[in-house]
Amino acid sequence: MKSLIAGGIVISMDPAVGDLPRGDVLIEEGVITQVDERIDAPDAEVIDAGGQIVMPGFVDNHRHSWQSAYRGVGADWTFPEWALAMHGTVKPHYTPEDVHVATLLGRLEALHSGITTMLDWYHVAQGPEHEDAAIAALREAPGRSIFCLGAGWADHRPVDDDIRRVHAALADTTADRSGLLTMAWGLRGVEDTSVDIVAGEVMLADELGLRTSLHIVSDGTTRPVAELHEHGLLRNTTTFVHANGIGDDELQMLADAGSSISISPDVELKMGFGAPMTGRALAAGLRPTLSIDVVPSVAGDMFSAMRAAFAAQRGLDGGLRARDLLAFATIDAARSCGLDARTGSITPGKDADIIIVRTDDPTIFPVTDPVGSLVSAGHPGLVDTVLVAGRVVKRDGALVGVGLPALQSRLIASRDRIAAAAGVRLDGTWRPQPPRT
Repeated sequence: MKSLIAGGIVISMDPAVGDLPRGDVLIEEGVITQVDERIDAPDAEVIDAGGQIVMPGFVDNHRHSWQSAYRGVGADWTFPEWALAMHGTVKPHYTPEDVHVATLLGRLEALHSGITTMLDWYHVAQGPEHEDAAIAALREAPGRSIFCLGAGWADHRPVDDDIRRVHAALADTTADRSGLLTMAWGLRGVEDTSVDIVAGEVMLADELGLRTSLHIVSDGTTRPVAELHEHGLLRNTTTFVHANGIGDDELQMLADAGSSISISPDVELKMGFGAPMTGRALAAGLRPTLSIDVVPSVAGDMFSAMRAAFAAQRGLDGGLRARDLLAFATIDAARSCGLDARTGSITPGKDADIIIVRTDDPTIFPVTDPVGSLVSAGHPGLVDTVLVAGRVVKRDGALVGVGLPALQSRLIASRDRIAAAAGVRLDGTWRPQPPRT
């Protein structure tokens, strides 16, 4: 099967391909085979992108989609308030059905906004049935997804059996021949458990060939990266989420190890983590990546994340250019997931994970500088078409083959049931009260 994306403004994010003011992209069996100013392919199905921006799909390498039912309720929350609300109050009442519908709609939301690859950082941790419900949802959504299985908040139990079980299930290609769903491990940090437990988890991840992700933040009195470094636990397969407050020497340790950093700028600025580490990471030789984190507190699209990171860093030192942000959200994030050979740029030989962005909408028109326009004025409403491995999953601004009303009704029912069981209000006045320390 051949498809030809024709006549678009191609932003490839591949220096060898470059940008094309008017270009075509040929796709065969889901793989990009040619990118050129004009391609003659009379037997291909034509996707008319005339005058629109054609670019790689976004890559979100850190999102907790199980919280999708509570969108917006935490806009005013600090981090301790969020932790008490999501982990201490509502999470104990989640059933597998709640996990399934929240994960499915969270993944569809990401696809709708142009995120073709998403790492779902799962830490509901209620049992195997909940894990399987999240996996089923990610399989049902037609995106490229990574199920990142993590222990629950302040959960100190062994998780090796869970990891081995899910790893075996996802390695069974009879269940998923598309190759679009893979696995990672959400490690616990040394501040959450003992260094011996972290060492055991890292060793098992090495044994199973799993990439890992780890949340870290420092107030300046702790040195979580240095402790991992001291025990030989830094890997080039680990993404460190947030990393606010760690020392410059710790950033250098990450760079030397080949690790990556995932910045969630909106959450970090609003919840009190401190300034995003974008500029400091670059100074240490790290390529930052961008992620959404939690939609109870922030928007779920990469356009918003790019703008927040851009504005924060420019406000600090005037650094960064618009293309940097686009790279953080595409090829750099794909590399952090170990998927840069398959996605993250419009490159012959890679899977066709591509989005087409409208340029005629008044909110972005006229598009004089396509990259600048995407970063400064882009929004999900402009995403007209989304392809994942060559399959069109969004067309003319609407997801293909998705019964949204029924799913939305399920999510509302889930939200309301959990809220009633947890005794929380849904009238805009819910503000968790963490204990004073």
